Amino acid sequence: MDKRNYTVKDRFLRYVQIDTQANPNSETTPSSEKQKDLSNLLSKELTELGISHEMTDNGYIYARIPSNSTKEAPKIFFCSHVDTAPDCSGTNVKPIVHSNYQGNEITLPDDPEQVISHAKFPELKDKIGHDLITASGTTLLGADDKSGVACIMDAAYQLVHNPDLKHGDVVLFFTTDEEIGRGVKHVDLQKLNADFGYTLDSGNQGCFEYENFSANGLEVNITGASAHTGYAKGKMENAIKIASAFIDKLPKDHLSPESTSGTEGFVHPYEVGGNLEHAHVKFLLRDFDTAKLTDQKNYIESLMNETMRDFPSSKFEIVEREQYRNMRDVIDNHMHIVDTALEAMKNIGVESKVGRIRGGTDGAVLSHMGLPCPNLFSGQHGIHSKLEWTSVQEMQSAVDTIIEICRLVEEKA
Repeated sequence: MDKRNYTVKDRFLRYVQIDTQANPNSETTPSSEKQKDLSNLLSKELTELGISHEMTDNGYIYARIPSNSTKEAPKIFFCSHVDTAPDCSGTNVKPIVHSNYQGNEITLPDDPEQVISHAKFPELKDKIGHDLITASGTTLLGADDKSGVACIMDAAYQLVHNPDLKHGDVVLFFTTDEEIGRGVKHVDLQKLNADFGYTLDSGNQGCFEYENFSANGLEVNITGASAHTGYAKGKMENAIKIASAFIDKLPKDHLSPESTSGTEGFVHPYEVGGNLEHAHVKFLLRDFDTAKLTDQKNYIESLMNETMRDFPSSKFEIVEREQYRNMRDVIDNHMHIVDTALEAMKNIGVESKVGRIRGGTDGAVLSHMGLPCPNLFSGQHGIHSKLEWTSVQEMQSAVDTIIEICRLVEEKA
């Protein structure tokens, strides 16, 4: 690609200093009002770029750069989310630029126990000479997904300021609450008005995914038998102890996040609570094969039935809800979208690395709503932690990839 006047670094440094942490315990939309602080800034910057857009009450932004081509090219969208994960604080993020990285360990100054090392991040060996950005040691950085936001905004800047770059309609779509599974819950497909798109929500340079976990949430609700503690013999069945006995039956060496990798799925208890009479255990069910989610539910039910043999006066129920599905089920029928992304990376000299997401993205939900949407790299590393970092050069490569995708789609129209 020709040398560009990139804006992605400065944008990223601005964006990460805005606290946009999502709140999983809130029922509002967005779950935290502060997410709109970044959406408002993006709206201001889009106005300055002369890009027509709308910001909705839930913090979404729909923006459109009109076609400058005489061809009837497909309409493409690029999507990222403004919120950060509730796993680690996003308050008072202090980004630090480590220019011309030379392979050393990076000790974060506000907590010297936080060290970004080759042992934890082997990919650092490929970042010699890069300008790395970290947080200061007490917060996450927010590269997930403010790197994606910055890349899309810089690509928009490049398209606006370089009218010789031919393209069809290009839609910019920014969402809220992706980190708590509500990212496109309120999407308006008519406002989006696109044929296909890409999320910018992946990691190392060249990473590209069009396959992700299918996911369900499941809750086991237990009703025990209460009795006065002084006269409980032969009567009391403590729901807390029933839940504990059930959890103890879960496998330790397989079917769990800590014991699986690659294409292996898992059942993951992430919350337990209750009292003498009532207790609950909440689960994440995950597998690349959607049908296996039913097997996982049946397995949990069998363990509960086995547990309840020792508690004949108690009962349980299982409540399951669908969360998201494997985008590959849809994208397999639209492989030209994959081919375009891989060709774009090849054209700009980036080696592609096709993988699978052991999680989900807005793109998975959008794909099953009829808008195929695989996932492009944006330079995220160590996400959801104090050791999160990104590379300026990787974000610049992501900007180039977006622009090259736009060029290829117009060229082939």
